[in-house]
Amino acid sequence: MHGECGVGGVACYAPYVWRVMASYNPTMLNIETHCHTDASHDCRVRVEDLVKTARRRGLDRLVVTDHNTISGAVRAQQMDPELIIVGQEIMTEQGELLAFFVSEEVPRDLPPMEAIRLLRAQDAYISVSHPFDPRRGWELRALEAIAPHVDAVEIFNARNILPVYNEAAERFAARFQLGGTAGSDAHTLIEVGRAGMRLPAFKDAASLRAAMPQAQYTKRASGPLIRLASRYAAILNKLR
Repeated sequence: MHGECGVGGVACYAPYVWRVMASYNPTMLNIETHCHTDASHDCRVRVEDLVKTARRRGLDRLVVTDHNTISGAVRAQQMDPELIIVGQEIMTEQGELLAFFVSEEVPRDLPPMEAIRLLRAQDAYISVSHPFDPRRGWELRALEAIAPHVDAVEIFNARNILPVYNEAAERFAARFQLGGTAGSDAHTLIEVGRAGMRLPAFKDAASLRAAMPQAQYTKRASGPLIRLASRYAAILNKLR
């Protein structure tokens, strides 16, 4: 499977790129920063299956970022405390934030700066989900307003349909000297690990901030049809 790996987009051919990347520097951790469980309204993935899949694909850390809840992430962390980082994807009045190391759930639909304040109070790491995807992103003025108050933006989301959405996010991160996170935005098991990062070891938000300048990236798009799985899951979840 062709993909874009590491700094500079070196091509890799492997069913799971992490196995290839892990062979050359064992001091770096393989990170998936954006995935969902059945705690999200548009996902049917069971926590136990997510944990098993992540381990099987060579991931060292998995940030579980369900929509507006940390319940799935907490359950996953109880199963595998070393692997799982509790996160949350939070819908604000303007767009979604992507937070790591969340200890207290942040309510949805708050003004962006209020959500950021609540995350800062618990020393979470704050990124911005798919900021330039026109269907689920941010207005530029709102994004510029929060830029001084977040740690990163998501510079690669595997579910973005067009490459230009990720490219715009990467330029924005450079403009504001922000970190860049990359993740699959997995709502199905097949997506887990399609995109992510390699980083020096970290244990909390502070050490993650320190590690981010050394980030290496795996970037593989999932394709537009994968979104049908989320729509199907959302329908089934409404019926249960």
